[in-house]
Amino acid sequence: MTLDELQDLISRMYSRKDEARGVEGTFMWLMEEVGELAAALRESSKEEIAKEFADVLAWLATIANVAGINLTEAVRLKYGHGCPGCHQMICVCADSEKP
Repeated sequence: MTLDELQDLISRMYSRKDEARGVEGTFMWLMEEVGELAAALRESSKEEIAKEFADVLAWLATIANVAGINLTEAVRLKYGHGCPGCHQMICVCADSEKP
């Protein structure tokens, strides 16, 4: 599944609820899912961890939909020409730097 397909799927399933909740309300749900992912990474099976990754990705797609952001284009813009820090396709930034 591509990012575009994910955004479309999430939109078809949840857009009415998502738009009513808005970006701020949806962001809180994303943060809850990030917390659940953090807990799963410490003590869960690979299958449960995978489900939590899916939840985080779905809520991120939800926020993007509500905000009118196409994730494919956003990723292409930010990372399509290499690392945003060093501008190389294989990052050569110092380990102490963010990328």
